[in-house]
Amino acid sequence: MLLEDVRKTIEATIDTLTPARARRLAKDYLEPGAAKEQISKTAADLLDWSQRNRERLREFVAHEVSRQMKTVGVATRSEVDALRKRVRELERGAGTGASSRKKTTRKPGARKAGARKAGARATASRSSAAGTGSASNPAPTATEAPG
Repeated sequence: MLLEDVRKTIEATIDTLTPARARRLAKDYLEPGAAKEQISKTAADLLDWSQRNRERLREFVAHEVSRQMKTVGVATRSEVDALRKRVRELERGAGTGASSRKKTTRKPGARKAGARKAGARATASRSSAAGTGSASNPAPTATEAPG
């Protein structure tokens, strides 16, 4: 039964402990026949204890996540905001700004893949028109290295 008591205590620390559950735990922990006032006081103490421990656990986890993020080099929100501000200042000083810059929404590799496909189609067309190579294995062009 001791292991079950430990499990309940740990669950009370992590989970949100309801008043009804706190009363049940208090009854389980106290001697049979304990006064209602004793049960109520113990239940209130358990609720308070549970709330404090949940808050301590939350703070610990937040601190640990922050520490791990810093260890791997992830910038904090304030660092990113400071960099954005600095970039804006530099853009103003250079006479450029967000409105004068061309915005791109493509992924870096998106254009290259499309260009390769178009190039392969053009090569296949030229190869079949010239009678060299096949549709599945076109002959290399001057710009393409044999592979």
